[in-house]
Amino acid sequence: MIKVHLAGLGLCISVALGIGATSAAEPSPQPPPRAPLPTPPPEATAEPATFPPLAPVEDPSQLGLGVQRTMTMLATSTPLHRNHVRVLFYGQSITEQEWSKQVAEDLRKRFPDADLEIENRAIGGFASQLLIRPAEHDVYPFYPDLVIFHVFGANQQYEQIIKSIRSRTTAEVLMQLDRVGAKWPQTQPDEKADKGLWWDYLMNHRFLPDIAKKYGCGLEDVRSGWLQYLRDNHYEPGQLLLKDGAHLNPQGNFLLAQLTDRYLVYRPDLPNADWKDLTHDYLVAASDWKDGKLSIEFEGNRLDVIAAGGRSPGGAAGVLIDGRKPSEFPGAYRITRPQPGPWSPLFLSRVDHDTPLVLEEWTLKVKDVSPDGKTWGFDVTGSVTGPDGSGRSDQAFTGKSDRVKIDPAAWFRGFNPPLPDGYTIRWKVLPMFVDEYNVVKIEEATKENATVVVQGIPNGKHTLELVAEDRANPPGIGAVRTYKPPVKEE
Repeated sequence: MIKVHLAGLGLCISVALGIGATSAAEPSPQPPPRAPLPTPPPEATAEPATFPPLAPVEDPSQLGLGVQRTMTMLATSTPLHRNHVRVLFYGQSITEQEWSKQVAEDLRKRFPDADLEIENRAIGGFASQLLIRPAEHDVYPFYPDLVIFHVFGANQQYEQIIKSIRSRTTAEVLMQLDRVGAKWPQTQPDEKADKGLWWDYLMNHRFLPDIAKKYGCGLEDVRSGWLQYLRDNHYEPGQLLLKDGAHLNPQGNFLLAQLTDRYLVYRPDLPNADWKDLTHDYLVAASDWKDGKLSIEFEGNRLDVIAAGGRSPGGAAGVLIDGRKPSEFPGAYRITRPQPGPWSPLFLSRVDHDTPLVLEEWTLKVKDVSPDGKTWGFDVTGSVTGPDGSGRSDQAFTGKSDRVKIDPAAWFRGFNPPLPDGYTIRWKVLPMFVDEYNVVKIEEATKENATVVVQGIPNGKHTLELVAEDRANPPGIGAVRTYKPPVKEE
């Protein structure tokens, strides 16, 4: 077990080793104790024009690697065909900072014809050991095209997050090396002299490059660019950080945004073998419908139907995947991030289940809080399931329906604020499917008017069958798009 003490918070988190764990004879390296980094207070902004520009990159051939499916969709968007591109920023408090907004603004400015959907779901203070839990609700159901990712913490949980992204979605991942902290990094640090610098070296020179290579991710060398910028302008590391020595000041935000912007470049000269088969479009003509039925064999874990433009919309069609309704696949449901969210008096970072879910809303009410506020009881109720049992925070809980499972490690108390009896946490179970396809009303013909028919089915070979309600008037479908994650789940 890794045991990480979060300084100043009175928290101790034990995490079972996952991928990359070594034998007892050779203990796995562990990150040193680190105080969590919640969202920093707002800083006065400064005009980027007042900051020295980046020097030209020494090796342009290293830019754009691992993100070319996304960059191709952006670069090939036109006023008449606006590709829909989803970008997710994920990590902890540094990823929450202003630089991510600057990158989003740059993408929109450089690719005005793309239909961009950009979200930042980073959680301040959540190192990889913590972030791995809410990622279940935040990342995989969103199914982005690109994840821009940075987090501190244990390498095992970091790798597990990357593996899950690459095995459960077709998203490309741009992993970022760490920015330079308050101290100059060392080429060969002494583990006994400074565990922080030693761990920093291991992550940026061994673990992160190995993970990126293993899962085919982009790797943004923030570290080298940051060091060059410091040296070119005769800065000390602390000059790009806030007074806490961890978060970025306005110039640090400018620098990280500029480094990321220049990595996100379209490179048609690069081979496309790693990404060209992640998605596949099956064009649909009227003649493909046989007696009101359309059948397509595909491979993957998600399928979209794209409405045709300039054609009669037609009627609805029932959907079958391998002879089953999409709603019959257990993985086609998602659980929203429980609310209130992180750094509230009590955050439930992950909810699991054993039996198939149904569409409903769940409520958890706290009761019998201990005098020291460290343990509590709770009752769980589903809007469809009804009362589902009671539990204690220091014990594993499985509801009577098996539709709610809570690991004691999923509770997060932050700075241990008062927790009153009656405190309520809510989450929803939402569909990632439609059992009946209805033609999308086309508001903007230049956009891809797509409907997610099913998501979260096993990543393998399947057969889609659409059955038109009116066989003489099937729905107007331009294409069926399938998604096949590159890494097979074990």
